[in-house]
Amino acid sequence: MLKEFKEFAMRGNVIDMAIGIVIGVAFGAIVQSLVKDVIMPPIGILLGNVDFANLFIVLKQGTAPGPYPSLAQAQAAGAVSINYGVFANTIINFLIVAFCIFFIVRTMNKLKKQKPAPAVEPTTKECAFCCTAIPIKAVRCPSCTSTVK
Repeated sequence: MLKEFKEFAMRGNVIDMAIGIVIGVAFGAIVQSLVKDVIMPPIGILLGNVDFANLFIVLKQGTAPGPYPSLAQAQAAGAVSINYGVFANTIINFLIVAFCIFFIVRTMNKLKKQKPAPAVEPTTKECAFCCTAIPIKAVRCPSCTSTVK
C-alpha cells in the first residue's frame, strides 16, 4: 500500500498540482497584502478616511457595552457583528485573483494556438492500373510496367 501511494504521489500531475497550490497560496497572500495595504487605504481616504477593515454592524453587544471603535475591540468583547468591510476587502481580493487567472489562461490559450502546419506536397502517386504507390516523377509503374501520366 505504501508503494502504491509513493507511485501515486510521484506522478507528474500530482507534483505539478502541489507546486501550483503552493504558488497559489503565496500569490493569494501577495494579493491580500496588495488590497489591504496598497489599494484600500487610498480608497478609504477618498471616501472620507474610512478604514474598510473596521466597517461592521453590531448585532448583539458583547460582555463590555459598545460602541466599539474597531472590529478587533468588538470581537474581543464578544460582540456579534456583520463585518461588511472585511467582506468588501475579500471581494476585491477575489476580483484581482480572478483577473490574474483570466490573464494567465488567456496567455496560455494564445500560446497554444499555433499556425497550422503547411501542407506537405505529395511525394508519391497511385498507378491507375494496379493501384501501387509510385514516386511522383515516375513515368512507368515498377509493378505493372504501365505508362503513368
